Amino acid sequence: MNIYALKLNILVFSVIVLNCTFTKISEMRILITLGTIFLIGFSSFSQSFKLPELPFAYTEYEPFIDAKTMEIHHSKHHQGYVNNLNKAVVGTKMENRTLHQLLLNVSYYSDVVRNNSGGHYNHSLFWEILSPKSSSQPNEELFKAIEESFGKMDSLKTKLHQAAMSRFGSGWAWLIVNADGKLQVTSTGNQDNPLMDIVSERGVPILGIDVWEHAYYLKHQNKRNDYVYAILNILNWDVISQKYKDALVDPNLGIIRSDNWPELKEFHKVMSATFHAAEKADYKPIQERNNELMVKAYILKNSEIPVLSSTETIAMNKSLSKLEKQTTELHTYLTLGKKVTNEMIFKKLTTIHDTFHEIAGLCKE
Repeated sequence: MNIYALKLNILVFSVIVLNCTFTKISEMRILITLGTIFLIGFSSFSQSFKLPELPFAYTEYEPFIDAKTMEIHHSKHHQGYVNNLNKAVVGTKMENRTLHQLLLNVSYYSDVVRNNSGGHYNHSLFWEILSPKSSSQPNEELFKAIEESFGKMDSLKTKLHQAAMSRFGSGWAWLIVNADGKLQVTSTGNQDNPLMDIVSERGVPILGIDVWEHAYYLKHQNKRNDYVYAILNILNWDVISQKYKDALVDPNLGIIRSDNWPELKEFHKVMSATFHAAEKADYKPIQERNNELMVKAYILKNSEIPVLSSTETIAMNKSLSKLEKQTTELHTYLTLGKKVTNEMIFKKLTTIHDTFHEIAGLCKE
């Protein structure tokens, strides 16, 4: 339960106690009301991220993955990501975000959120797609997509193996549905994944292979090659086939498509650094970077706009022109203004911030 929910529950409880003191409320009404408060509090607790249960006992993954590794990997490493993520978001606006929302906008958040939201998502997917008792194959729809993208099943497995083996240090190998709706093999470092807005090759993951040493070292030591082949032998293609079908209509894929506008992301980096500093009464960043903000707005206005309808394109061009004008006015005010005040700087910066969100909103419609 976050601090705001706790304060609300205490306030409601206090009102009820006072009401009970001065009015004659039946015992049943009191019990019902108190029960409601308990449920409100319980629902707040239930919003926390949780460690998923494994579909099999630790011992059932042998001989492909030893039981001790599975136990430590699941109950210690994954649990650690869950605990740290909950600590990072509690009492903040992030507490009401879904895991997907955190990942899709992870560039806005701290490294703690980035590492632990990724760790939680990645491992949750990993457990789902492993089945030591399964001898399944891709369904017809996925098999056809594999043939179109890789030629044959063995070629896909070779690419997955190569992606896992070529990842230096810790990370993951992925099979994703990319922004074009095609299958693609990628890899990411550490706990990053293709949903994140900081990753170059983005898409919706349908298969992930963990190549952190904690995933295999007890059994395979430094022989990552043996471990990767073991994982390829216990993939649950029934689950992966369903994930492929779901990914094709996943709204997150639409968000990723609209995010593929590098000039907008570059503008946002400067916008975020200057505006959020000003919110805390720190005007040094905008004083130092106002020219950069103006230049980024000019580049953005003259860049290639993502595919939109004709009506949306007209609205987009109007907003881009407005953004360029506003950043130019701010730059002129800061460099030529005789009476520069922080209040006016923040007012002008806020209008720029609002226009940026107009543009970002048009991308996602």
